[in-house]
Amino acid sequence: MSGLTTHILDTTHGIPAGGVKIELFKFSGRVRTKVRETVTNDDGRTDSPLLSAEQCMPYTYELLFYMGDYFRAKGADLPDQPFFDVIPVRFTIQDHTQHFHVPLLVSPWGYTTYRGS
Repeated sequence: MSGLTTHILDTTHGIPAGGVKIELFKFSGRVRTKVRETVTNDDGRTDSPLLSAEQCMPYTYELLFYMGDYFRAKGADLPDQPFFDVIPVRFTIQDHTQHFHVPLLVSPWGYTTYRGS
């Protein structure tokens, strides 16, 4: 299996983060182009891969996770400008035949990500 997938886990509430807006961009040099916009489902995942095997090409990509909106909707006590409002994760795909999974573990005050499987 190849392509690009993600999921988000809300570590504050111990649940998958459903309803989070995600944007995917690719870079060609300094030119950033929006590839896709989607929203996570109740399992904190997208209903389909962000990029299929055919679409997953060698580029630098950036995911934007709109976590401020999510935590506001959950009733989190956030300042007007949350510490982490939109979280960018930039990565490079070189071998487009592999599967790339970029999970996000997040709270209003911190996050971590890694290359998953």
